Amino acid sequence: MSGRMLPHLTHLLKPGFTVPALRLPLFQTCQLSSSAGQTQDVSDVELDKLYKVVELELRGNDPAVLKSYKSFTQAACGHLNVNVLKSWTPKKAHHERYTLLRSIHVNKKCRTQYEFRTYYSFMQLEKLTSSTCDTLLEYLQRNLPEGVALKTTKVSLEKIPSHIQPPEDSSAQQTTIN
Repeated sequence: MSGRMLPHLTHLLKPGFTVPALRLPLFQTCQLSSSAGQTQDVSDVELDKLYKVVELELRGNDPAVLKSYKSFTQAACGHLNVNVLKSWTPKKAHHERYTLLRSIHVNKKCRTQYEFRTYYSFMQLEKLTSSTCDTLLEYLQRNLPEGVALKTTKVSLEKIPSHIQPPEDSSAQQTTIN
């Protein structure tokens, strides 16, 4: 019996023992069965929706954490073979300043100023199926660090509705009046 030895299990096997090679079909047809016992062909199953672009907006209050999470997102996209169309970060942060009185009762001139800085980062992913998109977004949301928010926008292509007709030929619309 010809076969191949498994190098990581050689210490468990007796000398001369071989494992037969597996022969699996490359393509296999399958049928889905429902709880009612009816079988469906694979061609009847609803297809995945295709997204032209998925836009990710990352917001955070610490630029180092945001940069680290952005590199993590790009690495996750690389492992799932997702094309990153664009990736950019604005140079300036969005500043919100609030001025409050320092004292409760007197000293109106003494004030304290608080400032919130929000850093942004944007990514555009192209040509995703709905299953890949759902898997990727769930993975990214589960690994979202503290202080970072993720906002997603999906752009999909749809068929033109039947009530919208293409414009007719302009030469056919013109009629001559005698």
